[in-house]
Amino acid sequence: MYADEDLLMLSGIQHFAFCERQWALIHIEQQWAENVRTTEGHHLHERVDDPFNSDKRGELLTFRSFPLISRKLGLAGRSDVVELRRSETEGVELDGHQGRWLLHPVEYKRGSLKPDDRDIVQVCAQAMCLEEMYNTEILSGSLYYAEIRRRTRIDFDTELKEKVSTLAKRMHECFESGITPAPVFKSHCKSCSLLNICLPKRIAANGSVSNYLNVNLEDF
Repeated sequence: MYADEDLLMLSGIQHFAFCERQWALIHIEQQWAENVRTTEGHHLHERVDDPFNSDKRGELLTFRSFPLISRKLGLAGRSDVVELRRSETEGVELDGHQGRWLLHPVEYKRGSLKPDDRDIVQVCAQAMCLEEMYNTEILSGSLYYAEIRRRTRIDFDTELKEKVSTLAKRMHECFESGITPAPVFKSHCKSCSLLNICLPKRIAANGSVSNYLNVNLEDF
């Protein structure tokens, strides 16, 4: 179990799954840069993440900017949306609401479905927080992509949850070490907002950050 002072940002698991160096630049070195994609993402979440905006429609309760925490994973943050659907026999009890309710996290993204699982592990991590908080089991969540205006249902199996646990553990190990991983230049680097901070192609060509600095500072 992780203490309060050891909790990491839940949303960071998406960065870590995409690129461990990107995550370290943001969460260890505290570096950030905006591009078109990140700006559009911020605008989308501003419309969604209103903690005072909740509603009930029939058998469905919707809560926005829902606070989450898992001391097992050592993560804390918010889910864009948590939907609760009434069930006769399954789910959790809620103060002020009759019956039982099934929890379903929904994460909003600006683009479309990714070729990797970075978004999937994020919404699964949200579900694992909810499972711990409410002592329940959550079998599925959703990713909503603004570009295609469509939801994708994500089923949470044992293999996926084990991957989330492994990623969270590695995040903590990386954070505790304070060491930013070396860059590995790939095609997805071109769309990263930290490209000019990370310099993956140049550093990789020189073998290490120290070699890159030696080569580029030798004339000064």
